[in-house]
Amino acid sequence: MLYQLFRPLLFKLDPENAHWLAFHSLNQAHKLGLLKNLVNSSVIHCKSRTVMGLSFSNPVGLAAGLDKDGEYIDALASLGFGFIEIGTVTPRPQPGNPRPRIFRIPEANAIINRLGFNNLGIDHLLNNVKKSSYHGILGINLGKNFDTPLENAIDDYLIGLQKAYCHASYVTINISSPNTKNLRQLQGSHVLDQLLGRLKLEQTQLSQTHSKFVPMVIKIAPDLNDEEIKLIADLLLKHQIDGVIATNTTISREGIEQFTVAEELGGLSGAPLTQRATQVIRQLHAILQNAIPIIGVGGIMSSKDAQDKLDSGADLIQLYTGLIYQGPDFVNDVIQTVCNNDMMHTN
Repeated sequence: MLYQLFRPLLFKLDPENAHWLAFHSLNQAHKLGLLKNLVNSSVIHCKSRTVMGLSFSNPVGLAAGLDKDGEYIDALASLGFGFIEIGTVTPRPQPGNPRPRIFRIPEANAIINRLGFNNLGIDHLLNNVKKSSYHGILGINLGKNFDTPLENAIDDYLIGLQKAYCHASYVTINISSPNTKNLRQLQGSHVLDQLLGRLKLEQTQLSQTHSKFVPMVIKIAPDLNDEEIKLIADLLLKHQIDGVIATNTTISREGIEQFTVAEELGGLSGAPLTQRATQVIRQLHAILQNAIPIIGVGGIMSSKDAQDKLDSGADLIQLYTGLIYQGPDFVNDVIQTVCNNDMMHTN
């Protein structure tokens, strides 16, 4: 309720400044112990589920992008998430694209961003992870530096995988952001085949070296056609990838054509993405047949949207833009709905 009162003030600020203020305030509230009563105690009765060999207290997670450097892990955990994904992080620090680079479209419950993997580098992120007291499931989302040639992208992902391996519950390979030039070309059949082969070999070697298996998932775009989805699903099966996140932001402007901001470059998230992201989940599920778990994300703006993604084949879901528009209470609302439905189906 408090967030709904303050949101008009936040939305008067530049989106990046508002983001910093909101998360700084959340962090302070956590340190003062003010978030303890935010999560409904009945969430504790949510049926846990095992996905990728990991036990999730509930299926509702935070998507990568909101906490790129792992600065707010403990505060975010206090909201009740069943898992948290931080990043996208690159081997070296980089500033991202020039500002302004985030554009709200409140009339459409949407956001366009072209941040471009702005982050302080993986070493900084891992220092924040080490300082955190969070013991839940933590995903680390890995990208490539903008100035690393596409043909050398694997080197950046290998660096990220090697460094993050011992500190992550799972790692995500982000090959689908529209805001790093040509990155989405890594989703092409031949290139992806080689990339997944190298990454899987490295994962196997790291699991032997550290006597610990850390699942690896791939994050894909919503703008793939049916044939491309089939090719990617087949490669995920071929290389025994542990999971797939569907989906990233879209380059489509369907649903916001009437707004001048639609001309801005970047990835669109929020309500206009809802149906497309769910459709990709449905198509993946039809091909994968539960052989590889699906994490559903994209346009979850209500508890119904969340349940629709689970009903379409997602094993877990992640929130992003819905949290920005509706605030911390939204996490609890979604958890309550999906957990209650889960218990009803069980009974």
